[in-house]
Amino acid sequence: MRPLRFATASLAVAALALPLMTGVATADPSPDRAAAPHSNATFDRLRAAAPEGFVVGTAVAGGGHHLSQDYPDPFTYDREYRKILARQFSSVSPENQMKWDYIHPERDRYDFAQADAIVEFAERHDQVVRGHTLLWHSQNPEWLEKGGFSKEELRAILREHITTVVGRYAGRIQQWDVANEIFDDQGRLRTQDNIWIRELGPGIVADAFRWAHEADPAAKLFFNDYNVESVNAKSNAYHALVQDLLAQGVPVDGFSVQAHLSTRYGFPGDLKDNLRRFDALGLETAVTELDVRMDLPESGVPTAEQERKQADYYRRALEACLAVDGCNSFTIWGFTDKYSWVPVFFEGEGFANVMTDDFDRKPAFYALRDTLKAAKKAENR
Repeated sequence: MRPLRFATASLAVAALALPLMTGVATADPSPDRAAAPHSNATFDRLRAAAPEGFVVGTAVAGGGHHLSQDYPDPFTYDREYRKILARQFSSVSPENQMKWDYIHPERDRYDFAQADAIVEFAERHDQVVRGHTLLWHSQNPEWLEKGGFSKEELRAILREHITTVVGRYAGRIQQWDVANEIFDDQGRLRTQDNIWIRELGPGIVADAFRWAHEADPAAKLFFNDYNVESVNAKSNAYHALVQDLLAQGVPVDGFSVQAHLSTRYGFPGDLKDNLRRFDALGLETAVTELDVRMDLPESGVPTAEQERKQADYYRRALEACLAVDGCNSFTIWGFTDKYSWVPVFFEGEGFANVMTDDFDRKPAFYALRDTLKAAKKAENR
């Protein structure tokens, strides 16, 4: 086997180890108390509002489309961003920094700098981490997709990658998205665009879960996908696959819905029922990548009604998760429009996150905060 080269945190990343300034905690004299747009008061933090054992997370901006934008790496260079990231959230998910093209850019070289920095940041701020992702059809490096490897070589490459990456963070990552987006919207396996399934067959999915479990027996291992919020052909395919894998003794622990929603379409009203049927299989469930995009007027400024509808979608998604016993992880895919992926990939749509470019809180933020507070109050009765 060829020797592997690992890159660790650079000086810029290491600078993140500097302690962050913290605000003075204040009591919440009223559940309806309003706060300034940049309030750091304890009562105005999502993580403080959440019920015991329920984590509220966000994607950590970096890598991917951010590399082509006209700003420096958000996580490394935006201090205000990091302050809010630490104060508001109890869970973090690397947006791109653990995907293949970022963490394994060459066959014999891993780049762990950003992933290490995120995990270390989380540990300093009492946050858990969701690892994302190990087996996917997208964002694979060119050396992998065009390497002309034999089946035996590909299998060894995948096993080595999972063993190396999961093993590096053993005991430090709560949940892993092991297999990401392996079905199309018709509920058919991606046998053409997923290199692993195409070249190695469907059984490689079970192997990926087994290898991840061997590398970190404590981590919870998930399937993760979009357009599976409702009971439909795609979520049905996962429901059937999970039952088959569990019957084989494959260590599948969870099923998560990404929930990239749009106000163009109705809210998936059967989200709670869908999560519950996976819960009934003995799985943990999670909402992992929630955002709610919208069609913006020519002015680029949404109407009050658009903001109200967006807030309602956020609230209903959170309520659905809170209503399911095994749904204890709720993640929004970024919290500020400043670094949102949506305008890059959905022309004419945007304003998808709970804070503006300037970190002002939208109605969607308060919808989440108040829903969490209500759930916490009900739990403590």
